[in-house]
Amino acid sequence: MESRVVLIAKPGCHLCDNARLTIARVCDELGVSWSELSILDDPQLADKYFEAIPVTLVDGKHHDQFRVDETRLRTALTGH
Repeated sequence: MESRVVLIAKPGCHLCDNARLTIARVCDELGVSWSELSILDDPQLADKYFEAIPVTLVDGKHHDQFRVDETRLRTALTGH
């Protein structure tokens, strides 16, 4: 099954660490799947997102970058 939320990040990025915590908390509470991709493992992701990480995708669409707003993420996942 494909994850509803994807975090595009890299190791050692403090904004990525903060985003990961927020995504994990919200997704765990809602029972929603999420995954993480590193720009260090994928040159295409690095080319596209290097200046914007962390980037959050919800249902395959760009949702946030730099920070994850918990309320906005909940709304995107629940519809309210």
